[in-house]
Amino acid sequence: MTTPQFFLGRQPIVGRNQELVAYELLFRSGHDNHAQVADDVAASAAVMQHAFTGLGLQAVLEDKLGFINLSESLLMSDVIEVLPRERVVLEILETVPLTPAVIERCRALRAAGYRLALDDVIRFDEAQRAILPLIEVVKLDILAMDREETERLVRALRPFNAKLLAEKIDSPLQHDFCRSLGCDLFQGYFFAKPTILTGRPVQPSSMMLLKLLGQVATDADTSELEETLKHAPDLTVHLLRLVNSVSFGVAHKVSSVRTAITLLGRAQLHRWVQIMVFAQQSGAAVSSNPLVQTAAVRGRLMEDITLKLQPGNNPASDRAFMVGMLSLIDALFGKPMTEIIQPMNLEEDLRDALVSRTGSLGEMLKLVECLELADPDVTNAMLINYPELDVDDLNAFQVEAMTWAGRLGKEQDSHETSTVSDDL
Repeated sequence: MTTPQFFLGRQPIVGRNQELVAYELLFRSGHDNHAQVADDVAASAAVMQHAFTGLGLQAVLEDKLGFINLSESLLMSDVIEVLPRERVVLEILETVPLTPAVIERCRALRAAGYRLALDDVIRFDEAQRAILPLIEVVKLDILAMDREETERLVRALRPFNAKLLAEKIDSPLQHDFCRSLGCDLFQGYFFAKPTILTGRPVQPSSMMLLKLLGQVATDADTSELEETLKHAPDLTVHLLRLVNSVSFGVAHKVSSVRTAITLLGRAQLHRWVQIMVFAQQSGAAVSSNPLVQTAAVRGRLMEDITLKLQPGNNPASDRAFMVGMLSLIDALFGKPMTEIIQPMNLEEDLRDALVSRTGSLGEMLKLVECLELADPDVTNAMLINYPELDVDDLNAFQVEAMTWAGRLGKEQDSHETSTVSDDL
């Protein structure tokens, strides 16, 4: 059969310290396969195979685990064997009846080395009691329960060894409440949307980076850039480390800030400054912070789309990258977008895109935001404005952006390593 077109979405799953530990992968086909079970299985299998072989597992997940939703028909079929057992968590949807046949199938999957999760749990019953010894992660539907119901459910599940994942977390209050109950993992718009770091105090070096970002954007003299960096020794160390890295390919060690700026080049310096704004202010590595990862992917994705629409127009792609990268800066600093970008002295179209999502760059930013949710209806409607683009282009660009952001995180913080197995 022909591989169906699909949209790929990722939603972060974080630990108790809001560190990124996994993604839920959202596959959304552009057409409805609900009529026939066989078609549902075949389409889902084709999408999974395409995602994990054609797109590349490393690009999609980096070094994290991937949660994959399974309907009853897909769970009971052999096609899920295309999924690498060491990299995925099979998430059993709430619509799957926990029959003896389903429990036996889960037992076989566990014996084969697969990890299992229960999705949207809101009650504890005998069917769940039978399957829980096979389950590694229980996802609690926080929005479907009040506080007392949530507390009772957590108490009932505690005797089992499964990790508790609070999903559909939309606010700091929900997060703090679930954390106080002892939940291990968290997922929801509170982490996927730009609210995760609201109210965080601004670090001095981040303010210096904003100044540096404005200087780079207005093509200030190298002497001005050098003077600004001298007031932020930690940033200077990062810059020299980047230029002196093996991956940068410099034959001799560089100790001068001016030389480092020259060797790096204005375009790469611009990229570095934007990434460092997020890394410094968030206090976390690029690869471990969901907000930083999303911002980096947005920037690269907008850059790739622009180069597809305007081949060779590097100034336009640079501007698109900046809009994508800065689109979450209000969340990072916990201040209104207008206040944050004011000292940058940005051009009007960039400012309009960031503040009100208007203009050509604003429309492109809205398209990128839709891709994050893997909503085919909305994305297809927006694609009408881009006749040069199709779904395959967007998927390819998205995976390339994920790969780039993941690689960037490792280059920026190569001394840190993370292992998923310790978190789940």
